[in-house]
Amino acid sequence: MRGALGGPRVLLRRLREVMAEPVSAQERLDKIVVLIAANMVAEVCSVYVLRVDGTLELYATEGLNRDAVHQTVIDADEGLVGLVAREATPINLSDAQTHPAFSFRPETGEETYHSFLGVPILRAGNTLGVPVVQNRAHRTYSEEEMEALQTTAMVLAEMIASGELSALARPGAEPAVRSQLHLKGLGLSDGIALGHVVLHEPRVVITNFIADDVQKEVARLDSAVETLRSDLDDMLTRGDVADGGEHREVLETFRMFAYDRGWLHRMREAVMTGLTAEASVERVQSDTRARMVRQTDPYLRERLHDLDDLANRLMRQLVGQDHAPAKENLPENAILVARTMGPAALLDYDRSRLRGLILEEGAPTSHVTIVARALGIAAVGQLENVVSMVDQGDAIIVEGSTGDVHIRPAIDIERAYAEKVRFRARRQAQYRALREKPCITRDGAEITLLLNAGLFVDLPHINETGAAGIGLFRTELQFMVAAAFPRTSEQLKLYKDVLNAAGDRPVTFRTLDIGGDKVLPYMRMVEEENPALGWRAIRLGLDRPGLLRSQIRALLRAASGRRLKLMFPMVSTIDEYDSAKELVEFELTHLRKHNHTLPERIEIGAMVEVPALLFQLDELFSRVDFLSVGSNDLVQFLYAADRGNSLVADRFDPLSVPVLRALRDIIDKGREHGKPVTLCGEMGATPLGALALVALGYRNLSVSPSALGPVKAMLLETNAGEVGQLVRGLLSKSAPRVSVREQLAAYAAAEGLQI
Repeated sequence: MRGALGGPRVLLRRLREVMAEPVSAQERLDKIVVLIAANMVAEVCSVYVLRVDGTLELYATEGLNRDAVHQTVIDADEGLVGLVAREATPINLSDAQTHPAFSFRPETGEETYHSFLGVPILRAGNTLGVPVVQNRAHRTYSEEEMEALQTTAMVLAEMIASGELSALARPGAEPAVRSQLHLKGLGLSDGIALGHVVLHEPRVVITNFIADDVQKEVARLDSAVETLRSDLDDMLTRGDVADGGEHREVLETFRMFAYDRGWLHRMREAVMTGLTAEASVERVQSDTRARMVRQTDPYLRERLHDLDDLANRLMRQLVGQDHAPAKENLPENAILVARTMGPAALLDYDRSRLRGLILEEGAPTSHVTIVARALGIAAVGQLENVVSMVDQGDAIIVEGSTGDVHIRPAIDIERAYAEKVRFRARRQAQYRALREKPCITRDGAEITLLLNAGLFVDLPHINETGAAGIGLFRTELQFMVAAAFPRTSEQLKLYKDVLNAAGDRPVTFRTLDIGGDKVLPYMRMVEEENPALGWRAIRLGLDRPGLLRSQIRALLRAASGRRLKLMFPMVSTIDEYDSAKELVEFELTHLRKHNHTLPERIEIGAMVEVPALLFQLDELFSRVDFLSVGSNDLVQFLYAADRGNSLVADRFDPLSVPVLRALRDIIDKGREHGKPVTLCGEMGATPLGALALVALGYRNLSVSPSALGPVKAMLLETNAGEVGQLVRGLLSKSAPRVSVREQLAAYAAAEGLQI
């Protein structure tokens, strides 16, 4: 009796019959263990389920004492069953009692059994339980028998994941697959959101595990793999990839995995056990993920993302599922969960239903984070493997200020956060009460607070917050959300609407800042190894003057008879600014020639983002009407730290001596030349950052709508001259390790400032 009776295929057919019977969950489990024992000629078959408290409970058995069911509970570090669960790998022993991890519970009556085979029940690489077979005789179970038990484990995984076994559990001892989880990530965008999970790239839900025709499933698998490989080959021969570079190397590695014979062989073997093609892909990838998530080598862990992506693409190919969900059909209170995403992808979603964003990666000054803040949604990043921990529709809570995420929270946690939301609403009401109050510090310094905006939906925030105007209107967002390049008439309408909404308050329009991670879906972009340092913003505009001229013409016409403030992003040299300004003069000449009414007043400026401008400030101030500091890019370029790279994005403090010295030099030169300077980066969007900027002498700050209230409330209680002496004194010290942030936070605490 060395082999399974009929093998995995016969077992799967019988399991399908059991799964279709209208019986209770316990009866179904009891029938399953009997089937497994009979098929594998085992004297014992038991199923242990991982509970929310981290222990393993005996849920069903054939051969052991049935009275032990739901009474025997094993710690995760106890015995061979615990070892299988911890390591997520099968254990096959001819004499289990000699193994160092062996232990037994007298109430089960298993001390007479020697041979042992246990495999993990896996779903998305996470262990949900352990099925075990045992015999009195000393024997090593065959590969076919192990295959049969692993195949059964897939069926058990879906049973557990569906919640069918939850009715059998005592309160507080539910299966771990639906357990409450509390994760701590990095807060990206302030706010609290209670809602339900929407996966940006949803996993394929397999409903058919058992093959009717194995050879047909093999053919389906081979065909899907061939299509996948062909798509990758086409991608690598496209013009924008074929020239080489780091991006091509990444795709070559990706393709290497797709052509790996071992990968296809393992999936074919799984199909031969009686699984459908898609179930075989899920089986192989779940086993692979279980092994790789336990690796400490960062390279191997990064490759896991590649393998996950390949497996998901292949499963979507097999079941005919689209790559992404229908973004226009979001549930109410949607919380988007993704590994990573760009700003354009976020803007695709219905903003009226989107409440929160959770990313496995993400950084505080990445563009997707900036868009999340602009949309007023709570966001948390750097939550490793979170996509695998949630299911579509799961209840979830996101607290953007602290980085806390609660998955499937208990009712008392939901109530506590609902009260937090009500408290925040009361605080927002207090901020709204300050709306009409001038922002003047205790010692009489007048601070102009402006808004950062970029879409029509942002415009009501001007009146809601009492902002003095719009200090940064990101014109590229209109291009990113459009299905095709916006016509001049469409641009003209938006710019007019913005000016009308602002009334007599100023609006500073930034010309197109596309490139990097801000890609237009209808415009072919050049693949670059370092896109943040590449062909973007004013560089792209000067190389494609028709694009920039059409936008400048729309802005000039929209501001007919009114004031227009226009600035160019990513300026690196004086020549670039001069060339861009010449385009404005060219368009003014064109409009005069055609008898268009010109703006009553035109002010042209530039953004200080590239460190090279720090050494051209005198020449620049002699040419511009104003300057705006883009602190997000300036900080990343000063430290050579990609703000979209979670490994380095938080490595350097924006409130450090080098950064603050650079900002001090800019504001001092502005004062010397009598030209206004506004800071419109994220540094000014926190009360502590705003305090540092006011201390340096900045009197114009442009922030996200949600930040204006807290910043204003803090500034009204601030003595600008006093804090200015503190910060400038710190910057004059030679000690390089002085922490301005700590000193400033201590000062704020002593003064009772809310930061």
